[in-house]
Amino acid sequence: MRLIICVAGKARGTAEDALVAEYAKRLKPAPAGLGPLDIREIETKEREASRRKDDEGAKLLAQIPDGAPLIALDPKGKALSTEDFAALLGRIRDEGHANLAFVIGGADGLAAPLLAKARAKLSFGPMVFPHLLARAMLAEQLYRSASLLAGHPYHRG
Repeated sequence: MRLIICVAGKARGTAEDALVAEYAKRLKPAPAGLGPLDIREIETKEREASRRKDDEGAKLLAQIPDGAPLIALDPKGKALSTEDFAALLGRIRDEGHANLAFVIGGADGLAAPLLAKARAKLSFGPMVFPHLLARAMLAEQLYRSASLLAGHPYHRG
């Protein structure tokens, strides 16, 4: 199952971009049927916050393949343990989907249509993180979950 992280903003060779590339490389052989990992970045030129959020939402929605379940990263979402996140990914994989999409919004959060379409809303806790760091954290958790499902010793939690 292809994993797709759709994000607002461009990484442009940052340290976080290098981390995501490393986890994408590790997910290329698709351990436990999870992978490869694709990153789809969008940008908007809108300056006004509500129009920027709406534009980002429309562009992010356009990146999600038809029929792909969607998980939104949202501070109001549910915080899961690594084991529970891996179990969620395993259930979605076992439903036979070709793709699973994640969305990470920009500074103003995610537009309502994206949140409404999401099968699950995931939070890394009550703290707010920069979107570049959130994508690196998500990529690591995807690899950790795939390793856990594959029985690989990477996760020793």
